[in-house]
Formats: sequence, structure tokens, C-alpha cells
Amino acid sequence: MKTVDFRSDTVTQPTAGMREAMAAAQLGDDVFGDDPSVNALQQAVAERLGFEAALFMPTGTQSNLCALMAHCQRGDEYIVGQFAHTYRWEGGGAAVLGSIQPQPLNHQADGSLSLADIAANIKPDDVHFARTRLLTLENTIGGKVLPLAYLAEASALAQKHGLARHLDGARLFNASVSAGGDPYAAAREITQYFDSVSVCFSKGLGAPVGSVLCGSAALIKQAKRWRKMLGGGMRQAGVLAAAAHYALDHQVARLADDHALAKRLAAGLQGLPGVTVEAPQTNIVFVDVAGVTASRAAGVIEYLKARGVLATGLYKLRFVTHLDVDEAAVDQAIAAMREYFAG
Repeated sequence: MKTVDFRSDTVTQPTAGMREAMAAAQLGDDVFGDDPSVNALQQAVAERLGFEAALFMPTGTQSNLCALMAHCQRGDEYIVGQFAHTYRWEGGGAAVLGSIQPQPLNHQADGSLSLADIAANIKPDDVHFARTRLLTLENTIGGKVLPLAYLAEASALAQKHGLARHLDGARLFNASVSAGGDPYAAAREITQYFDSVSVCFSKGLGAPVGSVLCGSAALIKQAKRWRKMLGGGMRQAGVLAAAAHYALDHQVARLADDHALAKRLAAGLQGLPGVTVEAPQTNIVFVDVAGVTASRAAGVIEYLKARGVLATGLYKLRFVTHLDVDEAAVDQAIAAMREYFAG
């Protein structure tokens, strides 16, 4: 039985074309700034997203951390969502390594942060408080796309109060592809509202490693210093940058296929007893099994695994479609879920 992996879009393998690009990459020493493949990637990402400069990083976590540390000083604060990656899933790095205090806020149903909540949590200029310096958003967030109108309003609010704006755009291109049309133009429609944006290439875009941070030349210069301090100077990194550049050129538009497969999966899971399926906007399907008994819910992951389907979660299961998942894999997952909940 073939095993199909829906745990995350990080499990993707490099395509044949990507491997060829990696093998042919021209190399230098990126710490000295003379790796041509890294430089070409940074220039391409900056241009396509509308920024002055960009910096290649090994991970999205490091990319976000360098951004936060470039925007904020010790004792500063960033406003962030309770379930945002930069707060919940990155080891507390901003607080531990940057001495930057997070101010987490509850998310709205669409993944956004209430403008009223943001405004209410911007601290006055008073010695009793950490200095609020940055608003951090994520798009997509839990597979949801933040509306452009909301981004415009949140950005204007941040600017009104003198806050910088950072976007964790790990799945930025999922958001832009969902808009239809030119995905790069749609991405710029999103990034125009931010001072810095991180983009991950090792998720749906299929590269084995890598994230790029975009911003002004001054911010990227500061981020490069933090990258070195955090162990991100990678020398002949062009082998990895070539994979990300290949993904940028060849594997962005195809994210629409992942979105279509997520819809196919969600449709196939409708009507299961005790199960609620959230309609996916991009490539992530959440399946709430809180309507079944605790023991029944607890056994579903192992049951799926025994039938060659890997997923994550407990009362709310998560299935992520990606370039190594096809219609047959989706149908295999649907069949396994229907067997389990019909039993």
C-alpha cells in the first residue's frame, strides 16, 4: 500500500527539474556576499514582491526572528496573534534571543486580528510599559487568506501609531494564487502593506530548504548581521538557493492544483457522522471530530496510518495537500476516513 503524507507541505521532495538546477548552480561564498545563485535569488524575490532588498535564510523561523530583531530593540514589543507562527510555533525566539515582548491577541474567525484589539493593546509612551514597535500578521493563517481590505486597514492603523509592519508570508503564494490571475502581481497586492515579508520555499513550493526575508536595504543589512549571529551564514548556499529559485520560476502557479485537491478532499469527507469539515480556502483542510467519542477521536490517526494515510491532530485533524499528493492520494484518504467513521 502506498503511503500518502498529508501532515504538512514541508514533506515535499525536490522535483527532477529542481535537482538539475541544484546540480548546475554556480557557487561562491555567501558570507562574503559573492555566491551568484544566492544573489540572483535575492534579487528576483525582492523584485517580484516589490522590495528594495532581500536575504536568503535557511528557515522561516530564522527569517521571522531576524525580521523581528531588526525591527525591535531589547524591551520593545510586537503585537501578534495567539496562533501565529512567530508567537506559538517558533520556540519563543523573539523573547528568548531578542528580548522582545510578544503581545498576543485572539484571532477572529477569519484568522485576522480585530482592529479594535490591536489599537487597545498599543502601549502609551510610559516607563511602565514595553514599547510597542511592530505589528506582525500571517498570510495565509491556518490556510485562510487575509482580505486585502483588512490588510489595508491594519496597515493604516499601524502606521498611524508609528508601528512597523511584518508579514509572516510562509504561504504567501498560496494566498496570491487563490486570488487568481498573475500570482506575482497578486503577491505584490499583499506585500505593499508591509515593511518586511518572509516567504518560505520549503512548503508548497517544494524546495528542500529556505526562506527569503524582504525589506528595505537598511533593514536587510541589519537582518544580515542578526543572521550571522544566529548561525545562518551558509557559505556555498547557492545549491539551496537554486532550488528556491527554480520553485519561484516553475512551482508557484501550480499551487492552484493543491487548492483544488483540498476542495476535493473536503467534499469527500462531508456527511461523516460526528464530523465537521471546514471548507478550505487554500491547501489546508481541517476536520473537526469533536462530535464523536473521545476514544473514537483518539484512534483515528493510527487507523489512517495503518491504511497508508499520514495526518496530524486529534479532535481537529489537519490534512495538507502539496505537490506530492494527487487525486489518488486524496481518494485514498477519503476512503480511509469513511471506513473509520462508518465502523
